Amino acid sequence: MAKKEMTYKEALGRIREIVAEIERGDLDVDLLSDRVKEASRLLRFCDDKLRRVDADVRKALEAMDRDQQEEKEEAGL
Repeated sequence: MAKKEMTYKEALGRIREIVAEIERGDLDVDLLSDRVKEASRLLRFCDDKLRRVDADVRKALEAMDRDQQEEKEEAGL
């Protein structure tokens, strides 16, 4: 069975859990190191996801602008 890719929302929730654990001071040094590494990986995942979404939105907006410009030109405006 294929592993389901984590969503942005799930990653953000896990980051919040890790931050709460760290703030409570519940972690020993070894576990703290593991949690910081996990949070770092999750932050990179979220950053990458946001960058991809931003690029997709920009492309869609540019396509809409081109379509509108073509419609204006065809209408003689």
